[in-house]
Amino acid sequence: MPPFPAPDILYAPPSWRCIDFISDLHLHEDLPRTTQALANYLASTPADAVLMLGDIFEAWVGDDMRTQPYEAACVHFLAQAGTRLHLGMMVGNRDFLLGEDMLTDCHAHRLAAPTVLHAFGQTLLLIHGDELCLTDTDYLRFRQQVRHPAWQSTFLSHPLQARLAQARQMREASQMKQQTQTPETWADVDESTAEQWMRAAGAATLIHGHTHHPADQPFAFEGASRHVLSDWDLDHGSPRAQILRLTATGFERIPLASS
Repeated sequence: MPPFPAPDILYAPPSWRCIDFISDLHLHEDLPRTTQALANYLASTPADAVLMLGDIFEAWVGDDMRTQPYEAACVHFLAQAGTRLHLGMMVGNRDFLLGEDMLTDCHAHRLAAPTVLHAFGQTLLLIHGDELCLTDTDYLRFRQQVRHPAWQSTFLSHPLQARLAQARQMREASQMKQQTQTPETWADVDESTAEQWMRAAGAATLIHGHTHHPADQPFAFEGASRHVLSDWDLDHGSPRAQILRLTATGFERIPLASS
């Protein structure tokens, strides 16, 4: 059971009336409708803060990626949002190399995993979710490898095009693995470890993404709950994209339509 790492603490200022949570956008150039829907949403949301809980991009191989045409267009609308509201970015399993240069260009704030958020009289624990999918042992070994500073330093020393090619290979391997599974068999957050983390954080609410199984449900211990964020894809199959919104009156899920 992984110990609870020291979290960052985020206090919502009294001026905040609305906080939006999103994750698992998996942005890439093959998702034009999804990308445009995100741009439209960020330009119009009434939220004082948008907290993005990982996998913002399908793959992020280093901040020099932000100058590529598609990524530069994303930086543009993210930065527009970041100048008018509090934009928080947490890395996920796809974009763990998103760094300070990208955050600066987007006028965004880094969200650590975990972050404890105090808002509207509630204490909430925010994570991406992959770190607690304990039955996915192959992935967790890979995660330990690629989160090591030495691995990252070596990887980032390679030319951008070589890193992009490696990311494509990893994405194709991941897609092939997913084709052998059904969504019902995908790993979920380990409930007993989540309970340990929530109690350590003093949080009765857990918010995470990663699993692509949006839900609002009792979880971990009596009186506690979790909110699992939706993944986004408005370009293929059944369209899906949701905002989880928190105000003083509670949580609300808001579906987005393709533009």
